[in-house]
Amino acid sequence: MSHRLHVALVAPEIHWNTGNIGRTCLATGASLHLIRPLGFSLDDRYLKRAGLDYWRHVEPRIWPGWQAFEANLPELGEPFFFSAEADRDLWSVRFPPGAVLIFGSETSGLPAEIRQHHADRLLAIPMVDGPVRSLNLSTSAAIAIYEARRQLREGER
Repeated sequence: MSHRLHVALVAPEIHWNTGNIGRTCLATGASLHLIRPLGFSLDDRYLKRAGLDYWRHVEPRIWPGWQAFEANLPELGEPFFFSAEADRDLWSVRFPPGAVLIFGSETSGLPAEIRQHHADRLLAIPMVDGPVRSLNLSTSAAIAIYEARRQLREGER
């Protein structure tokens, strides 16, 4: 099992979000995994623009689909799936070295079959009660990445 933090995007749709997440992964030493289908081209100038001149250093691993990625999860680390429908929040878990933070697409989140199959691994980002149902994908990923990094740093002390 790898000790590196991993971030996986299942069928991301918006290049700006993916570029921003790639930049955050680069800043935190996390590996980015993109799981097809993608809602944009990896050659998209907007994707590169969102990642600024850092995108060439991100080196995302591209997976042909969920089944191929899921088959390799044991090699990557312990998975955590993010969903607004989760019963527990990211503050309720201790992220281990090699955690795999998995996010769904911007419009529909994780597919129902993934949420059902991994229901015991679903996490939400805490929000106050109100009109907001969810956060932007790149915001959500950044919150989760930095919370995992914070916990891992505390474990090193």
